[in-house]
Amino acid sequence: MKKKQSITTPLNDDQTVELNAGDCLQLSGVVYTARDKAHERLMEMASRGEPFPFACNGQILYYTGPSPAKPGSIIGSAGPTTSYRMDPYSEFILSSGIKGMIGKGKRDDATKNLLCLWKAVYFSTFGGAGAYLSKRIISAEVIAFEDLGPEAIYRLEVRDFPLIVINDSRGGDLYEIRR
Repeated sequence: MKKKQSITTPLNDDQTVELNAGDCLQLSGVVYTARDKAHERLMEMASRGEPFPFACNGQILYYTGPSPAKPGSIIGSAGPTTSYRMDPYSEFILSSGIKGMIGKGKRDDATKNLLCLWKAVYFSTFGGAGAYLSKRIISAEVIAFEDLGPEAIYRLEVRDFPLIVINDSRGGDLYEIRR
């Protein structure tokens, strides 16, 4: 069993290089959601010279499209979506200062190499457990692209959000280690 630790956002190079594929973590702090359409819009904004709707340096993107919140709830189900669909955007996102990405499933070789180049990390969390994960979200606010509904960019504050390091900043890949 790999070490279990707590980390807090924003992340820096000193933190990310200490993480190893297989480490189990509890994340607290702010994360931002972004799926396919949000990535496309961020690229469009950048091409026009417009700033991102949040400061990227040291931040984590969570690939999720939360369901609507029930009355009295902060957010609806917020489970991870398949990450490979975001691989074409990895260079753009990591070069913008993002230090971590959360999703499920494998990443392509180009993305794994970019994680090493930018000293960033790919995390996974429990697929099929969106209702459980939503209980680890203590605040949620749409900050951009509200017209995209669940694919809007949300600013989430999380506490003890469970993660596993899949791809570390030195080329470690949990899917390869476990074969």
